[in-house]
Amino acid sequence: MAFTDYLENKLLAHTFSNTAYTSPSTVYVALYTTAPTDSTTGTEVSGGAYARQSASFTTTASATTNASAIEYPTATAGYGTVVAVAVLDASSGGNMLAFASLDTSKTIATGDVFRIPAGDLDITLN
Repeated sequence: MAFTDYLENKLLAHTFSNTAYTSPSTVYVALYTTAPTDSTTGTEVSGGAYARQSASFTTTASATTNASAIEYPTATAGYGTVVAVAVLDASSGGNMLAFASLDTSKTIATGDVFRIPAGDLDITLN
C-alpha cells in the first residue's frame, strides 16, 4: 500500500518539525471501483448495503497487517468491480491514509460477500 500525501505530510511534520500528530483510534477499510492515487480520491463503492469496515492491525518491524478478517455485509445490490482498497480515519468522509490496487479485481454481485482474510492486507515501509 502507498501512503497518501496527507499521511506523508503528517508523519514528516511529526518526525522532523515536532508537530503533534495523533493517530486515529479506529481505522476503516474502504473498497473502490476506481483506484485512488496520491492526487485523486478514486470512486468508493456505494449502495447495496456497503459500508466501510473497521480494522485492527498488527505491526512488526517495518510492516503491518490486518489482525483479523475484514468482512463486508452481504451485497443487496451489485457493487461493480472492486479494483482497490484504502485505509481511512473515519467511517465516512475523513482522510485517506493509504491505498492499493488489488492483485486481482473482483466483481461483487447481489448476494456476494467481499472478505479480506486475516494477514492479507499488508502495509510496508522500505
